[in-house]
Amino acid sequence: MAVRQVRRARRERRAEAETLTARMNKRLHRARNVLRKSGVDYFRGDGPDWVALAGLLVTVPMIACGTLINNVWCAPAALVLPIVAGGLLLRPASLLALYAAAAVALIVESVQLGPYTEGSSRVTPGVVLVVAACGFFGLVIAQFRSRVGVPWRGGGTMLFDLRERIRVQSKLPKLPRGWHREMALRPAGGQSFSGDFVVAARTNGGRTLEVVLTDVSGKGMDAGSRALLLSGAFGGLLGSLPPHSFLPAANGYLLRQDWDEGFATSIHLVLDLETGDYELFSAGHPPGLQLSAGSGRWEEKTGQGPLLGVYDGAQFDPVKGLLRPGDVLMLFTDGLVETSDRDIAEGIDRLTGEADRYVAGGFHGAAWHLIEAVAKDVNDDRALLLICREA
Repeated sequence: MAVRQVRRARRERRAEAETLTARMNKRLHRARNVLRKSGVDYFRGDGPDWVALAGLLVTVPMIACGTLINNVWCAPAALVLPIVAGGLLLRPASLLALYAAAAVALIVESVQLGPYTEGSSRVTPGVVLVVAACGFFGLVIAQFRSRVGVPWRGGGTMLFDLRERIRVQSKLPKLPRGWHREMALRPAGGQSFSGDFVVAARTNGGRTLEVVLTDVSGKGMDAGSRALLLSGAFGGLLGSLPPHSFLPAANGYLLRQDWDEGFATSIHLVLDLETGDYELFSAGHPPGLQLSAGSGRWEEKTGQGPLLGVYDGAQFDPVKGLLRPGDVLMLFTDGLVETSDRDIAEGIDRLTGEADRYVAGGFHGAAWHLIEAVAKDVNDDRALLLICREA
């Protein structure tokens, strides 16, 4: 009896599922998924461009009709609008079809409006040259995108993703109570990409903080791609090797890249978060600065070592120190303290003078303001890192 009831219930559910409404809902859901997938593929550059081509082909006769009706408000040169849009949206083969439609529209407008010598707002040789020039540059752009393999729809997303990856990799780990850290990064010229970057990790069971601040040769967009590659490589090395082996491994990695501008400066901090003892390794980098809470003076701390990527077998000797309660360690790149009309010693004096203003506040929010005060309009990448042991 129970088996019959179960079978009857199954038949009823199957019959309900096969109703017209249920079938329509299934078809609508399937169509919605197909449309969503097509849209995602298109904006990633993986899908066909026939939708964009069809839309632009429709706009060409619409613009032509508007020109024939009122050529004062809708000038013949308005045909450059779909051509420019096509250069951004279409592949080269589809772009040629759009150009053919625009050429036909220009011919029709020229015939219907009459010779340009008989009145204004007609198809003149200048209009033809402007439309042809826009078409030529649009085709060059489309061919470049096709050769590179990065369509415009995905190009901006890719650049945004690269910038966010650098930002995430430069994020400092959370420190235990009694410690404060902050970092500010300012690319040259207000760009989104910088040749300065930071990688950091908690190692030794979370007891040790390792931070590497690197300045890649070049600045802004020119150094951004190399900075992204190095930040990924340095992030993989950090914590995987003993601290004294990090800079030699990074130096070897840079040498293997064989770049024309292959050098970089770097400073590597290894800090014991329980005792405050630290080691500072340097590869041609500006010195670190330590503020002693007892004396209120800044002291330069720098290790010995050459630039990364210059020669093989380089040695990097650390300098040791201790951060007591109230002490501050400041690491920075040369864009913050060195310019064409100011040497590094003068820049360090100016930086420490400005930093003294934040001693009472514990340096909370000081990194960004220090860059603003010391090197706001400098045309170079600038990075500043503060590690404070709170009193």
